[in-house]
Amino acid sequence: MPPVRGIGRADHSDMRPTGRLAMRTQIAMRRLAGYARVCQALPLPRFSVLATLVLGSSALYGMSSGGHTTQVIDALAEPVGFAIEQVDVTGASETSQIDILQTIYGVGAQTLPGLDVDAARMALEAMPWIASASVTKVYPGQLLVEVTEKQPFAIWQRGQDLTIIDRNGVAIVPFATTRFTELPLVVGEGADTTAAAFLDNIELVPELKPRVRAYVRVGSRRWDLRLDNGVTVRLPEEDAIEAAAEVVRMDRSYGLLSRDIAAVDMRLTDRVTVKLTPEAKARRDAMLAEREKLAKQAKRGNPA
Repeated sequence: MPPVRGIGRADHSDMRPTGRLAMRTQIAMRRLAGYARVCQALPLPRFSVLATLVLGSSALYGMSSGGHTTQVIDALAEPVGFAIEQVDVTGASETSQIDILQTIYGVGAQTLPGLDVDAARMALEAMPWIASASVTKVYPGQLLVEVTEKQPFAIWQRGQDLTIIDRNGVAIVPFATTRFTELPLVVGEGADTTAAAFLDNIELVPELKPRVRAYVRVGSRRWDLRLDNGVTVRLPEEDAIEAAAEVVRMDRSYGLLSRDIAAVDMRLTDRVTVKLTPEAKARRDAMLAEREKLAKQAKRGNPA
């Protein structure tokens, strides 16, 4: 009787695979040997590549946690040719390309992968002249920038400050150059936001518009026109364009605006009031005084 082996003792001397189990084991061993030969034939990665990957991954994690993702992306993308090398700008006339480039680089990215196009667009649209912008990446190293600029409509004077505004009354830049002198001058509080509608309507009086040097908003209710010869036309709150047309008709018939007057007041519907210049008033007063003097002399020489 063969000896009984104790349960739990590891004795593998007689545990060799037999039959179907032995065949499966041999197949597995042959496959493992084949995998080993393939792995030996593959080139091992260089230490520098492994170091770059490990260190880059560590830096990316650390700097991302610290808010420095853009710098990390730039550091990884620039050596492989993704640096921003060319920026093509279209649509800019009042905004210099240098200012546009400085604004884009001011976003903080030096490479295309690192550039946040939405942040670049918002930075461009914050510039004084730019109404809208688009930024497109063209790999490996080109940016296409297209801008739409605000259109200057008038020069707005408030106190001593002069500002170029667009049609909606939005301030663009201070007026401080000899450019844009052909723009209409609108003066006073509220003139910036109401000028467009009034100037559109004054087009209906083409003979008067070229003579206007300033459109003055009065009390946020009505307009005065300052003409090129110094005459002020005071328009009513209602039917202002009809009143302006009436001034043109009187000028055609009587040469009203060529006379020595300071203002024409059209605010009353039943009458027109004309204010003389100080010189004209002095001459008129002297003439009236002379007439009164002659009348008195005549009366003394011819007693009743």
